[in-house]
Amino acid sequence: MQQVVFDEPYEFVPPAYSDWWPAILRPYLRRHLRKAHGVHSVECRQVERLRASLAAGRSIVLTPNHCRFADPMVLGVLAQQADCHLFAMGSWHLFKQGWYQRTMIRLMGAFSLLREGNDRQAIDTAIDIVVSRKRPLVMFPEGALTRHNDIVEEMMDGPSFIARQAAKRLRKSGQAGEVVIHPVAIRYAFQGDLEATLTPVIDEFEARFSWQPQRHLSLVERIGKIGNALLALKEVEYLGTARAGNLHERTELLVQELLAGLESKWQIKDTSGSVIARVKRLRTALLAEMIAGRVTPDERAERWRDLAACYYAQQLSHYPRDYVQPNNNFPEHVVETVERFEEDFTGRLGIHGPFHSVIQVGEAIPVGTHRDRNAGADPIMAEVKRQLQSMIDGMAAERTPV
Repeated sequence: MQQVVFDEPYEFVPPAYSDWWPAILRPYLRRHLRKAHGVHSVECRQVERLRASLAAGRSIVLTPNHCRFADPMVLGVLAQQADCHLFAMGSWHLFKQGWYQRTMIRLMGAFSLLREGNDRQAIDTAIDIVVSRKRPLVMFPEGALTRHNDIVEEMMDGPSFIARQAAKRLRKSGQAGEVVIHPVAIRYAFQGDLEATLTPVIDEFEARFSWQPQRHLSLVERIGKIGNALLALKEVEYLGTARAGNLHERTELLVQELLAGLESKWQIKDTSGSVIARVKRLRTALLAEMIAGRVTPDERAERWRDLAACYYAQQLSHYPRDYVQPNNNFPEHVVETVERFEEDFTGRLGIHGPFHSVIQVGEAIPVGTHRDRNAGADPIMAEVKRQLQSMIDGMAAERTPV
């Protein structure tokens, strides 16, 4: 399990504002993508849309989908082709992975966000950046890493809120200029040998279960069998016994039972929204007294168990239904599923490649000072999601399933 929350007081981490460091580090970006993320090539499309907004002096928010850890780095390639630098809002846990990572992502323009609270400093910093027009601001509207290329999750309202607040500030100060959001679609195509890449990982999982190697089955059949075993382990952990039935229905049921039980236990009244939104509310409730030091050691241990259940509920919700089929699969879907097994059940982040990344800039969405309250969902974020899914669907249509 990856540690994404901390039971200690939050410390806002500001970005480095100098353009010198991003310019110095930029030549090493593609080498880092290849070595650390298995991304061997990057293709940027319709960059002229971003260049046009930059040339027009617009205040710009970029809203990419978030399917791999490489996403912020491939956006650096986009920035290079658009001849600009970027600022980016990132979860605080990314700044807690050691001084080297903290320093490097700050130098590239990242600043922290506490997802489990009202981070006024992060919000003010984001608004200041958009108003200043010095660089585009990157915000990932799905709110979490999904690990799947082709399905855009529910949008959080943060990007449109920041953009509207910036528009209000510009109007109040009498400054001319438009605030826009550009959706940015990112998709990765696996270009390696599936069998050679994944068989050692599958062998290791089967050995952990004390199974004989299941090499009489196809790769996808072995993955399905491992998925059933891993889900059964979680069912035994949280329910006391493994269930029978359809894998995806069992997964969805376990996620809902975990969240509903925790929401009842911790008296969470608002149970609406996506799994990510519900997990955020639970984490906020669980961490407050832990950070304040108002819990006993036994209570702290209990809360960490519940936080782990929140983590697995969110992770399990990111296994899309029918993402990997008995046949006719995109290779990247197969790789992504095995990578999520590794991440969720071993805590290890495997590097499998080569991947080719395609980045496509969407059309500028003008943002005004007020939201249409008659609309159920935020109209701006609904358009962001529509553009992202449309662009990703187009990229996927270029691929040949195997």
